[in-house]
Amino acid sequence: MKARITLLTLGVDDLERSLAFYRDGLGWPSEGIVGAEFEYGAVAFFELEGGLKLALYPRDSLARDAGLPRQSSRAAELSIGHNVASREAVDDAMAQAARAGAAIVKPARDTFWGGYAGYFQDPDGYLWEVAWNPHWPLPEA
Repeated sequence: MKARITLLTLGVDDLERSLAFYRDGLGWPSEGIVGAEFEYGAVAFFELEGGLKLALYPRDSLARDAGLPRQSSRAAELSIGHNVASREAVDDAMAQAARAGAAIVKPARDTFWGGYAGYFQDPDGYLWEVAWNPHWPLPEA
């Protein structure tokens, strides 16, 4: 198996609310909710950089699709990293997330590894780290 991730799916409690957070609040492009005509089919997709896609799928639908019982979320067991090109870009992204309704759980600050990072939680409790890593340069655009 090649080490490749092409789709990241987040189980959400309220698909409309989560769509609004990512599309309207963070400004990520999406065609909105598709598949609503199918039972357990409603989903929203986002095209991310590098060919990765983000899907928002109702928690009940995701559990059903996987054949598992619905489980409680465990916010501190996974974080999703959003690396940016500068310290200022970290502050900008964190401020945008807060305006969109995210809970800032750790304001951006200098890290022990020489970077600058902070954490927020989206409306469903997913933990996002926004980081500038001087060892991983990114283009400004």
